[in-house]
Amino acid sequence: MSSSSTTTSDTPVAPPAPGPAFSPLYQQIKGLILQSLEAGEWRPGELIPSEMELAARFRVSQGTVRKAIDELAAENLVMRRQGKGTFVATHAAQQVQYRFLKLQPDTGDQREEGRAQRQIIDCKRVRAPAEIARLLALRSGDAVMQVRRVLAFVGTPTILEDIWLPGQAFKGLTAEQISAYQGPTYAMFELEYGVRMVRADEKIRAVLPDAEQAELLHVSTSTPLLSVERVAYTYNDVPMELRRGLYRTDTHHYRNALN
Repeated sequence: MSSSSTTTSDTPVAPPAPGPAFSPLYQQIKGLILQSLEAGEWRPGELIPSEMELAARFRVSQGTVRKAIDELAAENLVMRRQGKGTFVATHAAQQVQYRFLKLQPDTGDQREEGRAQRQIIDCKRVRAPAEIARLLALRSGDAVMQVRRVLAFVGTPTILEDIWLPGQAFKGLTAEQISAYQGPTYAMFELEYGVRMVRADEKIRAVLPDAEQAELLHVSTSTPLLSVERVAYTYNDVPMELRRGLYRTDTHHYRNALN
């Protein structure tokens, strides 16, 4: 039996991830690249192979690879840098540090305002209540890390956050680690735990704080606050964080660009 020479046909060397009965070839290549990202073949911030190299690897045209990477870039999973190549997106990059934080100061912008001052109120390993477990796709009673912290801007407590993280993925997380890390918390998750949040869903409503929440934010219990519940996902829509925040809006506002 003779082996065939290198093929130039647009047929990927590996089967695509399970999905619809038919999907365009570039979508199949996008799925294969996502598999490599999820497996950690290329770490956040690292250069991925060129379009030519990926085309040879998957035995497709460069145009097919380019279209797949265009979609990944539009979804903030990779970043193109002119003259340098395509890199795995990272929350440590300046242009995406505030990707999930939509609270903006009424005057100036986030960069002028500077990095939030973090006060860790609590950081402990607990058993997940049923509701928390459901939102994180865990079993009730599974271990989760629970963090409560206050974020202050220019000395004013502005955000009170309660955060739950799967205990297995974030084993060993401490209050000291969160406090000491100088960059964005999501960047620390990437660097220390290999977990990259790639998208998030939010629910927003107006609420009044209870006495403890009001004290931590230095407001009265009659002060309206913005309640933001966020579930953040890593690759393949695996939920890896539940974050419930209370936002003061006397000096800030919630801003979201709609496309």
